[in-house]
Amino acid sequence: EVNGVRRKRLARHHTATHLLNAALREVVDEQVKQAGSMVAADRLRFDFNCFEQVHQEQLSKMERLVNEWVIRNDAVTTYEIALKDVPGSGIVAVFDEKYGDIVRVVDIGGYSKELCGGTHVKAIGEIGCFRITGETSVAAGIRRIEAVCGEAAFEINRREHKLVRQLSQQFSIAPDELPARIAS
Repeated sequence: EVNGVRRKRLARHHTATHLLNAALREVVDEQVKQAGSMVAADRLRFDFNCFEQVHQEQLSKMERLVNEWVIRNDAVTTYEIALKDVPGSGIVAVFDEKYGDIVRVVDIGGYSKELCGGTHVKAIGEIGCFRITGETSVAAGIRRIEAVCGEAAFEINRREHKLVRQLSQQFSIAPDELPARIAS
């Protein structure tokens, strides 16, 4: 029996990996290639080829871009094409997968087109808030981004907001004054 709640959380995080891949290619380097991934009901992990750390400014830009796409709520469409028609089409094939003669394409708004057989949301607005939680090196030339979306992202936002509010009250200052006060 399918656990509908769990499947929906998996679909959100899986679709978010596609958006993260598109954002990486737009912000960091269009030649970025996926080197692995893990999708769970409460988080995602995305490995990719890159020889330099992805800087905080780039991570923020990618997070913002993914959230802008989510707000647009584009439809997630799928279709099948012949594998021989993929090269030169702008469709991303993931790692060194073995594919049949006919492949399934997941297209999100035209800016993310990948071969994929996984479970996805119907429209990307269903993903909810998207948050990048970390970026690390996992091997020579391989970086990893970890992220959350939906309820998990909301929970991070809630905890951080609570912390800022507590610190602001403790120092008796406005939240935007915290960095200067802590530095002093």
